[in-house]
This record gives sequence, structure tokens and C-alpha cells, in this order.
Amino acid sequence: MMNRNDRIYIAGHTGLVGSAIMRRLHAEGCSELISGTHSELDLSSQSAVDAFFSATRPDYVFLAAARVGGIQANSNFPAEFIYSNLSIQTNVIHAAWKNNVKKLLFLGSSCIYPKHAPQPINEDYLLTGPLETTNEWYAVAKIAGIKMCQAYRRQYGFNAIAVMPTNLYGPGDNFDLENSHVLPALLRKFHEAKIRNKNEVIIWGSGKPRREFMHVDDLADACVFLMKHYEQEKIINAGTGKDISISELAYLIKEISGFHGSLEFDTSKPDGTPRKLLDVSRLSELGWKAGIGFEQGIKDTYDWYVRQDG
Repeated sequence: MMNRNDRIYIAGHTGLVGSAIMRRLHAEGCSELISGTHSELDLSSQSAVDAFFSATRPDYVFLAAARVGGIQANSNFPAEFIYSNLSIQTNVIHAAWKNNVKKLLFLGSSCIYPKHAPQPINEDYLLTGPLETTNEWYAVAKIAGIKMCQAYRRQYGFNAIAVMPTNLYGPGDNFDLENSHVLPALLRKFHEAKIRNKNEVIIWGSGKPRREFMHVDDLADACVFLMKHYEQEKIINAGTGKDISISELAYLIKEISGFHGSLEFDTSKPDGTPRKLLDVSRLSELGWKAGIGFEQGIKDTYDWYVRQDG
């Protein structure tokens, strides 16, 4: 089992998930944390990744590095999304196996599941129907990562597990309106509307789709838990087991931000998947559940964003 004296590599340590895992491991007293910024290590280069693993010799790997974005970014840059993610995960998984890493945790995504999967989404629904077209490039890459973990486990006995998180938010998120996910985009929209005294905020889509959101610090805690307690080939979902409509989310953020204007839903924009709620019963049965309340988590994230913006 992973302990605080092991050498632990967090791929993607500056991103939303990777930085949260770093915080969680620091809090546990882990002293041998390994990382590398993009300028120091190009994960899309197989030779660079091989050299890095040979030099650092990690015992455990959290593979949180990925190119991520919302509907617009996925639609505008499909080639970059599939190439970057395939390159990163292929290089890291292969190098981890080749350098005798004890265990690797691969972070997938809930977008791997079919667009019209029954709700809540069980792990067994993978590859049972068509994907949501607005993010299929990212989803296909993540599915390939899952299958690579499973293939290396079957052929080489490599201890690789794959975790499928729901939609995430929290400190360190991407708040760029062009390529961020819905929750951070709404936080920024409402904050800017407030400080600029606007009368209205426009929300993409009808507001009817329902989404599940999980604070990234909860995910980090779940990842450390699973690294210690989960050993199976089968993927495992990580989420809260609760969802909310985009409309309800918008009005909640409106209240938290203190914006006093009106909301308009632009139905000419795509909604994406109608509903996406994960079945987290397998994770719950292992003894883990999310601990950060949704409203408090949004308040903390909004306060963090305002501090950065100011």
C-alpha cells in the first residue's frame, strides 16, 4: 500500500485535479512528491517521458495530465484534443510499466459514457451506445486510456486502475469564457456582470440539462483512497450521486455572486447531454463518499476566483 515515504509522481500537477492531489498528499505528509512543468517535461514526447521515468523512478503515479475544455473548445479543436490526450496517456502508462511503477491511477471522465445512457450511469454502460458528439474526441482518447490500462494489466500484470470523475470545480479551475466548463464560466460571467453593473447574463442552452458537480478536493481525496484500496481492472466512478439543472445552477451562482440582474437562456446554443449523473454505489460500498457541500464549495470557489481576479 502507498505510504508517505514512497516516491509519487503527479502528472499534470499544475492543473485543477493534479494540484488538488498534490494538496491532498502534502496534507498526508508525503515527502517524496515528483512533478514536472510542461517547460520541464513534454508529456507528448515519448523519449522525454522515458528519460524522466528512468531518472526519477516513481513508485506510484497519478495520471491527471490532460488537455481539457468545454463544449466550444472541443468543437473548435477536435484534432488537438484527441492527439494531445492520446499522446500524454500512452507515453505515461507505457513508461510507468517499463520502469516498474507499483501502481498507476488513470483519470478518465464521465463523458466516456453514451449520450443517452440510463441514469444514473453505471460503469457497465461503457461502450454500449453512441457518444455525445460535442466532446467525442476527448471521450475516445479517454476510452483508449482505459483500455490501455486494462490491456497492460492483462498482458503484463501492471497494476493500473481507472477512475471516472464527474464534472469538477474548485480552486485552480479554468475560468476562460472561450474554453472552460459550465460552472467556472458561469462564476466568471456573473462576477463580471456584477462589477460592470450589467442588467442581464446570457446562459448557453435551455437550462434544462442536468449535471452532477464534485469539488476537486473531494476527488483528490477519493483518488488517494482508491490508490490505497482499489485493485480491480474494472473502471470506477467518482462523484456525489446528486445532480442539478443548469438553470438551478445559474440561479444559485447568481445568488452567491450578488448579481441582481436577470437571466436569459440562449436556446440557439447546444445543450449537450440531457443528463449526466454517475452511479457511485461501487465507490460508496468501498467506504468513501464526498464531504464538501455543493453550495459551500461554490462559495469557496467564487471567493478564490475573486481573489485571483482582484
